[in-house]
Amino acid sequence: MPFDKNIKIPNESEYLNCIRCGLCLAVCPTYREYKNETDSPRGRVALARKSLEDELILSPNLVEQMYACLACLACNDICPVGIKPADIAMEMRHVAEQVKPSPWKNTLFGKVISNPQTMERSTWPLRVYENIGLRWLVHTLRINTLFPKQLRDLEGMLPKQPKKPLRKELPLISRSTNERKYRVGFFLGCAQSLMFSEESAATVRVLNRNGCTVITPKETICCGMPAAGYGRQDLVIEHAKQNIELFGKEELDVIVTDCATCGSKLREYGDILANDPSWAEKARNFSHKIRDISEFLMSIPLEKPTGKFAARITYHDPCHLKRAQKIWKEPRALMQMIDGVDFVELPEADWCCGSAGSQLITHYETSTHVLDRKMENLKSTGAEIIASGCPGCQMQLMTGIQREGLNVKVMHPIQLLDQAYKLQDKEE
Repeated sequence: MPFDKNIKIPNESEYLNCIRCGLCLAVCPTYREYKNETDSPRGRVALARKSLEDELILSPNLVEQMYACLACLACNDICPVGIKPADIAMEMRHVAEQVKPSPWKNTLFGKVISNPQTMERSTWPLRVYENIGLRWLVHTLRINTLFPKQLRDLEGMLPKQPKKPLRKELPLISRSTNERKYRVGFFLGCAQSLMFSEESAATVRVLNRNGCTVITPKETICCGMPAAGYGRQDLVIEHAKQNIELFGKEELDVIVTDCATCGSKLREYGDILANDPSWAEKARNFSHKIRDISEFLMSIPLEKPTGKFAARITYHDPCHLKRAQKIWKEPRALMQMIDGVDFVELPEADWCCGSAGSQLITHYETSTHVLDRKMENLKSTGAEIIASGCPGCQMQLMTGIQREGLNVKVMHPIQLLDQAYKLQDKEE
């Protein structure tokens, strides 16, 4: 049955030009695991085309192939004719959601994730589990070894929980501790506030130290990436407008984020709202101001820390930082300017870790198989620390490290710089 004229579908140019060369097969994690054409970017483009041309029904099995994509964007980068298979997979999720809406998505992405207070309440059990010592007891008594494998991995990926979400701790304005040079907006991501508060607190401290007055709006909501991943582009638009309006109230030189996923989606706001006359210019101006923390710091006169942080460190490239934002040199340069750091390149540093947001939950076997490849590469480095600028990647790496019993810490590059500054201050 042809699609209703009111349903937004991909343009023909997005899928008709595929020449079936197969270059995408070599870079696709899911094809590498299963060697099935339907698990490849080329196969997903073909399935999308047949569905959109009414030669295949939009069946649950076809939709599942679109959700099996890790959205690592490697296929987008390598295609010689400009086809973007990962984008097509995301758009087909949106098509499926328009054809057969899922009420739970409106609740989760439209009411829970879009409301900071509700998000904080939903993670309260995790903070209790951590802060009353129950997690310590579970691990000390090795009760976690009795958990089903998937539950054990999910529990292992949780970072140490803060006593309070960072959103409640950070002031609206954090003033520069040196001569003020920049007025910086800080987009505090959901995971960073709720799970990785120490990283984002370090981000603010480092910015303050380097001449930045930091403005952190308390009403910031989710960037929209989770909703986009589950086909709710309508909610992404709502999130975008709210965030643009919020940051538009301040005079800012740049808007910084320390989350690769957030940065990737925020940079898309200009494209998402390009056809909305009342929002196009504001969205474009907003997106042009977005900077990853490593990108921004390496673009300004950055104070080189003299504190020695002695450690062997490697780095995993988040897909949404390297491929979506084309940022990979800056995090490495940031870490290598720290005295004492023995930096070693991770083999296949830009190969997906298998996280893709929720894949460890929805596609457990695929996610862990891809992760196993990352862990073998990590072992070869002999690193004591693996750094990465994406909370999803960090949690996935934590899972793999626990599974393998490795003595390796997972950190954000900004934490390393912050620690080096602290060591410097102690020595002075």
